[in-house]
Amino acid sequence: MRETQVQIDAARVALSEPEAPNGVMGTLAAASLAACAAVLLAGVMVLGPGVALEDGPPSASQTF
Repeated sequence: MRETQVQIDAARVALSEPEAPNGVMGTLAAASLAACAAVLLAGVMVLGPGVALEDGPPSASQTF
């Protein structure tokens, strides 16, 4: 009787679904990707389409 119960318990363990591992790194990666996308989208909305950024020196009217 005891041997049968041991076999039943072993079969239950073998047939049970394994627990999913904690996806902490996957969640963190998805959150960081979403944050980067939000920042880029916010920059596009603030600057607007067709805005060109120039790296030249400031003109005389901008120095005052």
